[in-house]
Amino acid sequence: MTRGRRPPMSSPNLPAELRAALEAKLQGLSRTDAAARAALISRTYRDGGNSGAIASTADALAYALARMPATYAAVTASLNALGDTRPHFAPKNLLDVGAGPGTASWAAAEVFASLQSFTLLDANGPLRALALDLCRDSARLKGMTYHRGEARTVLADAEPVDLVVASYLIGEIGEAERRTLAELLWSKTRDTLLIVEPGTPSGYARIITLRQQLISSGAHVAAPCPHDGTCPLAAPDWCHFTQRLPRLRAHMQIKQAELPFEDEKFSYVALTRRPVERRLARVLAQPVVSKVEVSAKLCTADGLSVTKVPHRDKTAYARARRWRWGDAAID
Repeated sequence: MTRGRRPPMSSPNLPAELRAALEAKLQGLSRTDAAARAALISRTYRDGGNSGAIASTADALAYALARMPATYAAVTASLNALGDTRPHFAPKNLLDVGAGPGTASWAAAEVFASLQSFTLLDANGPLRALALDLCRDSARLKGMTYHRGEARTVLADAEPVDLVVASYLIGEIGEAERRTLAELLWSKTRDTLLIVEPGTPSGYARIITLRQQLISSGAHVAAPCPHDGTCPLAAPDWCHFTQRLPRLRAHMQIKQAELPFEDEKFSYVALTRRPVERRLARVLAQPVVSKVEVSAKLCTADGLSVTKVPHRDKTAYARARRWRWGDAAID
């Protein structure tokens, strides 16, 4: 555990101007048709498909309504964790690879006020058009440039930037292609690379493979791991986190959901060019709180640890009660 001041956390909820832009697009939209399109796209993704399932303006909007809130929440949580580890990181430019409707760029803009320019890459025409429409009136994303093309092709001409993000992308390509894409992403990273994937065993496996590959190329882990060593978890366990987010009425209708919230499970890794000064233990599951103690499963610089904080140590107990799954264990 490390003593330090936790930087302000950005909200997992879509920013007001993005919600307003999405709601404006809903005017005249058939919710029934949008729900059917969203369900078809979701099935395609679950079956190993990719953004080629999004072939029209209506498809792109249905996808954004169904998936943008959860993707935004996962990327924001990952960037917040990076901020825990590197509170003074202030990137000026962003490269959003596989950007889709621009979700990761919106999240990064909220987390890092220092960002001045945003370069987005994606091969999908309808998603690119939607992204440009959603940010048309945004003062925050006025520095956006969106290039259409396959990531590996367009990346070759991209300039290196402070922060590169690839969210929910590497699962869309074959295993043999991932190594090449990983090296390309790293070559365009001047400071930090963030990869976010679904919080499934296969998503985690993709993250771990890329993590090891880039550590071998000189990268250092900033989050979530407090070390550059081998992941200490053993199957059937896997490293993933969860972020709860509220569902807007339109979100509930499109997803045909009853609960007013959902929990997005995700895995991620943030890699940097230089070793990280603050090695923060990470909470790997929701702590168990009782009147006697707080018991928490932590990943530490020395491996896995089940930490028990007794109630009799009132100050430490009060701090540990505030730990949540995915947090850095900051005293």
